Amino acid sequence: MNTRSQISFSKIISRLMAGLAGLLFLFLGIGFITFPDILATAFFVQPITVQGLNSIRGDLGGLFLGMSFFCLLGAATGRNRWLVVPVIFLIIIMSGRLLSQTLDGFSAAGAQSLKIEALLLILLAAAILIQTLKPDSSKNRFRIKEILNFKVLTAAIIVAAIIAGLVLFQNKIGLLLVEPIGTEILSADVIGNLPDGLHVALLGTGAPLADGRRASCSVGVIAGKDLYVVDAGPGSVRKLELMKFRHAAIKAALLTHFHSDHIGDLGELMLKRWAGGSMNSPLDIFGPSGVEAVVAGFNQAYSLDFKSRILHHGPTVVPPSGAGGLARPFSFPAGAESLSIIDADGLRVTAFAVDHSPVKPAVGYRFDYKGRAVVISGDTASTPALYHQARGADLLLMDALQPVLISSLKNVSRKTGRENTAAILHDIMEYHASPEDGAIIANAAGVRHLILTHILPPLPAAELKPAFLGEARKFFSGPITIGEDGMIFSLPSGSKDILMKWLL
Repeated sequence: MNTRSQISFSKIISRLMAGLAGLLFLFLGIGFITFPDILATAFFVQPITVQGLNSIRGDLGGLFLGMSFFCLLGAATGRNRWLVVPVIFLIIIMSGRLLSQTLDGFSAAGAQSLKIEALLLILLAAAILIQTLKPDSSKNRFRIKEILNFKVLTAAIIVAAIIAGLVLFQNKIGLLLVEPIGTEILSADVIGNLPDGLHVALLGTGAPLADGRRASCSVGVIAGKDLYVVDAGPGSVRKLELMKFRHAAIKAALLTHFHSDHIGDLGELMLKRWAGGSMNSPLDIFGPSGVEAVVAGFNQAYSLDFKSRILHHGPTVVPPSGAGGLARPFSFPAGAESLSIIDADGLRVTAFAVDHSPVKPAVGYRFDYKGRAVVISGDTASTPALYHQARGADLLLMDALQPVLISSLKNVSRKTGRENTAAILHDIMEYHASPEDGAIIANAAGVRHLILTHILPPLPAAELKPAFLGEARKFFSGPITIGEDGMIFSLPSGSKDILMKWLL
């Protein structure tokens, strides 16, 4: 093969490479324009409102279609100048993703996307390099007809027709998608796919103040194949279902105390477990003295709902004996501040007193299973009892309030005439721990990983996270995670690993 033939063959290869990247971008662009929900889920994006879907269609759809246009134009003309545009965009996208991995915490999904983007960048850079091996000076001049010509316009019309067709036939396409999507959701078995060990799923990491990204307090602890739900704050049961946990796996619920942001979804938890799992016995609900009144109240509030569902679905689907919850109160022996409340199937759960005064009683829980240990503080100020229970734990889930940020919000409340809000913000600082408190306890107790939850104040932007952490990293050299709904931490038995992934 002579030199000229080699150059021609190389340019064909470079055009194919650019064309391949262009077709991939085209597929993504059409997908984001026509089916933003499905593509957003694949990219781990959660549109909360219609405005979010609008942004996904316009911004991401437009971005990928634009990158596709320049890739395909470069492939069609053999001019590498057009490929520079998607290369620049890829570099910017990758820089933003790397920044996020540094500031927001490591994400396996983000790392995977980074690999794909790096591959596309290499592909386009190689195509540019090949085309510059022997540049044709006659092609260096810009020609408007490269963009405005019959072929380009025809391709644009075809793409527009594809998008219009997909939009016009969304009803039929939706009918075709129902079964595969339903199969994927209903056949999911998160717990069945987990290795034997302890696992911690964050179902709600927020607090009473509204937070668009977080439900209120709730943690799922999986020991073996059993799911224990610690607290059930408003919105947490919906997160449990979105994370694809099966209702039948719920073994018991445990309450740390009886503030609304910890019990608001208890009725839904009882109902969904009963109806979703066809349970023959009510949900065991452990808690300190007072849990009897809470459970009785929810049972009474849901009694008419229970009756109507039994009449509608029948006792086989919803057995009457399984409706509601059964209170399992406990109290500490005289002079003791801890008590083993569950000891079965290799799992030991220890309840211990915490300081949430004037709220009494208030407790935390320690889970021990096959050599792994998790401690959940509940709402508390810094207290020696928490240090004692957290000793040697793999994970410490710590109530966290940042007093500096709360003080700022208190000042804003006063300036805007919200004196009642300012008074409440002042009071709550007395009975919650700060991120720095959590770090000090984690360090003293030899905890391996600190997870901050019950986030106060809400963090609507990731840029607020460093301010929320404050000086915490000065007191604890181990990993500190600001909890987000949908995270699950796995502690396989017979191992020292602590693995994290997202279920939302």
